[in-house]
Amino acid sequence: MTDAVAIEVKDLTRHFGKYVAVDHLSFTLRYGEIFGFLGPNGAGKSTTIRMLCGILAPTSGTAMVGGFDVVKDPERIKESIGYVSQRFSLYTDLTVEENLLFFGRIYRLSESELKRRMKEVLTVTELLPWQKRIANELSGGWKQRLALANAILHNPQILFLDEPTAGIDPLSRRALWEILYQLAERGVALFVTTHYMEEAERCNQIGVISRGRLLTLGNPQGLKEGAHGKLLEIQCRPLMKGSRIFRALPGVSGITAYGTTLHLNVEDVRQATEAVRKAAEQNSIEILSIETIPPSLEDVFATLTEESLGEGTQ
Repeated sequence: MTDAVAIEVKDLTRHFGKYVAVDHLSFTLRYGEIFGFLGPNGAGKSTTIRMLCGILAPTSGTAMVGGFDVVKDPERIKESIGYVSQRFSLYTDLTVEENLLFFGRIYRLSESELKRRMKEVLTVTELLPWQKRIANELSGGWKQRLALANAILHNPQILFLDEPTAGIDPLSRRALWEILYQLAERGVALFVTTHYMEEAERCNQIGVISRGRLLTLGNPQGLKEGAHGKLLEIQCRPLMKGSRIFRALPGVSGITAYGTTLHLNVEDVRQATEAVRKAAEQNSIEILSIETIPPSLEDVFATLTEESLGEGTQ
């Protein structure tokens, strides 16, 4: 990672009529850095990406992408970035090689440069043995590798990835992230949206957005250490009955089921523990264990977004 700025956003805002999709967003992404952009569905992530890619003009605020203004130079931005969507968007009836040839010529690469870059991206994505394979015959994970190969074919230094691993198996997700690490080490700036918290843990910096507003910004460890409140992990039976009962207790700001346990975000551990035990006894819930644990990134995300959505309903 370097100090050179790839993306600089200041008070970026987008209205659709009276609806505010993105509300005064500000952050900075440097070359060689992986920026994780997290938020529930409808939070404003895709609208933000569309503005940063020069597809959608902001209502107000500014954004510079690769040194180009999103309002003044949208076409220059489109030429200088790469983009991978969550849905495979290349031509399924063409081979791997034919897809790259087609888009390489759209990127106006010379024949010699296109041949060289095709070999490089096929090697990086390990698609070289499958270059003659019809794209539609590839598995989901390999299709996303092809989408990534296409996105980096013209050697962009800024790459946008909108939930690139959605719907693919864990091994394919891991393999794709290894490629992303390689790109970051080469100085590429990566802007990634994801719903997988283990992927967010891999990012250098994370921004959490909800209802168009940036709720927090920082590295994964810092966000966990600075989490609001304390976390109780409870094993109880029946689990979901416990969830319904404990959610309504005073001092409990959020609750999430994790496998066979519940995570409660609380202000005062002692008072919350007493309240949980009393409520359990009154409602025939068996408590197996209660302990204080450090928050995970998913706990941080769940608490922040629940509080934001709660404010919205109020």
